[in-house]
Amino acid sequence: MNPKRLLLSAAIPVLMALSAMPASAETLKVVASFTVLADVVKQVGGEHVKVTSLVEPNGDPHEFEPSPADAKNLNAAQVTFVSGEGLEGWMDRLITASGYKGKPVTVSEGIDTRTMEEDGEKITDPHVWNSPVNVKIWVANIEKALSAADPADASAFKANAENYTKKLDALNAYAHAKFDKVADDRRKVLTSHDAFGYFGREYNISFLAPLGLSTESEASAADVAKLIEQIKSERVKAYFFENSNDPRLVKQVAKATGAEPGGELYVESLSDAKGPAPTYEKMFKYNVDQLAAAMAKSS
Repeated sequence: MNPKRLLLSAAIPVLMALSAMPASAETLKVVASFTVLADVVKQVGGEHVKVTSLVEPNGDPHEFEPSPADAKNLNAAQVTFVSGEGLEGWMDRLITASGYKGKPVTVSEGIDTRTMEEDGEKITDPHVWNSPVNVKIWVANIEKALSAADPADASAFKANAENYTKKLDALNAYAHAKFDKVADDRRKVLTSHDAFGYFGREYNISFLAPLGLSTESEASAADVAKLIEQIKSERVKAYFFENSNDPRLVKQVAKATGAEPGGELYVESLSDAKGPAPTYEKMFKYNVDQLAAAMAKSS
């Protein structure tokens, strides 16, 4: 047989095998509005995504001021994720400034949101991620959006989503095991602003705060005085400040009431890699442990 024909016949099965392999899509460039969401997107996307968070670790998503670098990252994104419910009030301005042509995916769609009165207005609480039950809905929405952008890797996204959902179920069970045994009158905590509503709803904990849902709001002297009286009457024993917020006001309230410091909570921002809350999973568990320890100490 002709040597060239022999080489060609040997190569045909190899070429056929290669052509039968699924096409490997390029890594998706993804932008997420803040670190908590960015981490959950990474868990679902795995090796098939490169995720950039606009708000950096320990940053406040309420008071975030986008930079030219943020506009550049957004413009290059193939998929963009926001939590929604009013959290990212700066996003529309950034989209306009960046020239981004896509439409951000709102991952909180489908969550049973809570509303509250603030300055005479009824508003939606945007801090949905402080219950892992809600984050399961994030995961489903993220999987759907990534699969639409990259159908070749849809099976990987599905497997990652299923695996991470089991971890979220385990986190929820962990928190219930910690709090369900605590007496009702001990489940009261002072924090910087009203960001733990979904956490409180899930685990039957009362969180009191001098600021409202946004750290941009300001507490009046009358509101602070009213809160101090409430804390005294309800005998709230512990206070916490937050990694992304100014702790001075909550310390002032604590001093007036005699509440003891419980430590720092990670509420709407992860820590950096060296901190105690570099992922959502670690953040949630850390917060549960800190709160449970303070309640046990006050009993």
